[in-house]
Amino acid sequence: MKNNLMELRKEKGYSQDSLATKLNVSRQTIISIEKGRYNPSLPLALVLARIFNKPVEDIFTLESKDLKKFMNEERRGK
Repeated sequence: MKNNLMELRKEKGYSQDSLATKLNVSRQTIISIEKGRYNPSLPLALVLARIFNKPVEDIFTLESKDLKKFMNEERRGK
């Protein structure tokens, strides 16, 4: 999943540390989300959307490979 969290964070003037504090998560969590190494939980994604006054879909984008993987697993009954 791709995201534009870094751009939104910088536009609002948040440091990674200040955003992490606001969300009650570690700075490493923010770094991992920005680098695409970690996908946030749904509640965290919704809070981020509220902070940046954006729909979740404007922050996080499902890549076609992720969608294909999900669709294949769903067809197999997982």
